[in-house]
Amino acid sequence: MVANLGRSNAFVIVERVDDERDGDWYVQVWLRDDNTYQLEFRDGTAAEHYQTRTISQEKVIAALSGWAEGRPEWKDAFMWNNISAFFADAD
Repeated sequence: MVANLGRSNAFVIVERVDDERDGDWYVQVWLRDDNTYQLEFRDGTAAEHYQTRTISQEKVIAALSGWAEGRPEWKDAFMWNNISAFFADAD
């Protein structure tokens, strides 16, 4: 799916649904117009919403796969910025 991203199809979102826990759990990627990938993930609440950017399609694929498989090291290849301030009124 990541290899097929383009102007008309620029997003991939992978969501974890857990009826036992409240909140939103997902990772998403956006292929920006400058051909960089913007990755974001949310761990349940707006306070735990992070973002990074990369030019590496391979790192994006590894991150999405690692997140989906529940591997804790999936995010280690990036420097993440907490963007919870953008969602202050969301929770």
